[in-house]
Amino acid sequence: MCKPKLPHLWFAVAVLALSAVASVHAQNPPPRTSIPKAYAIAEINVTNPVAYKKYLATVTPIVAEFGGKYLVRAGQIVPIEGQAPTGRFIVIEFPSLVIAEKFESSPQYKAIAPLRQRAARTRLFLVEGAPQ
Repeated sequence: MCKPKLPHLWFAVAVLALSAVASVHAQNPPPRTSIPKAYAIAEINVTNPVAYKKYLATVTPIVAEFGGKYLVRAGQIVPIEGQAPTGRFIVIEFPSLVIAEKFESSPQYKAIAPLRQRAARTRLFLVEGAPQ
């Protein structure tokens, strides 16, 4: 008759216990606590390139001041379905929807928004990202 080795038995029990804990944790993940990011998305048809260039030079540091980061800035667009945008396409990531709204309503941005409005036709909206 062969005696089972005690260390191997304890190891097997430990592996089974850890597997059970991992399984329960996977079925009941902890609640998400991070705030979703937000995105300013714009389709811009420039009508006055000189004035629009002034706007770009002024808006970039304001975006950074609010934690914004350009993800898309007039890159190549490849249409897949539906009508492709006819102008530039811009996506700016902000730390949250609240901060993106503060950017849009800030005195700094309100002071320069008319530059863009006179230099381009724009569709602009804010979108809250998926929870992380």
